[in-house]
Amino acid sequence: MVGVRVLGISGPKKAVKAVPATGKSARYYPADDIPRPKHSRAKKHNPPKVRSSLTPGTVCILLSGRFRGKRVVCLKSLESGLLLVTGPYKINGVPLRRVNQAYVIATSTKIDVSQVDVSKINDAYFARVKSNKSEGEEEFFANDAPKPAIVSDQRKADQKAVDAAILKVVESTPLMKNYLGSNFSLKKHDRPHNMVF
Repeated sequence: MVGVRVLGISGPKKAVKAVPATGKSARYYPADDIPRPKHSRAKKHNPPKVRSSLTPGTVCILLSGRFRGKRVVCLKSLESGLLLVTGPYKINGVPLRRVNQAYVIATSTKIDVSQVDVSKINDAYFARVKSNKSEGEEEFFANDAPKPAIVSDQRKADQKAVDAAILKVVESTPLMKNYLGSNFSLKKHDRPHNMVF
């Protein structure tokens, strides 16, 4: 074995390990290809990290989506890593909704939300309800007008309960109602990297 030289291997001990086994092939081959399960890391997800500035009660600015530019109150972070926020709806029209923290600016303004009960609101609460009747081809082409979204009575009741607790705090703080009702926007000479929110 001293004379055997294998590329990329130095030393006789490593060369002995690198020598291939006998050239015999396996005697049994399965008739069909047996599908092997693919390796999955689905069960190993760590809980997402939420920025330290995004605590319950922090007033945030939404940067994308239908309500971009609105100031909202962060209520809590959900298991999926999304934030649960509300307008309140009565002040600026933003309902209870989930928001990705990447599209949010946390401000230094805070509101006391200790009296707000959002323990029963989780990611499953926002799951879409599948309609059991399927559209035929004629119905699909007949109605061009989009169907209006139907908000359940439970959602409306939860929105009122959450907003009632927040509105008490908002109205007791001077100018907070006007602050939450105003939209955030940048003018021509504004420099966002120098701003303190």
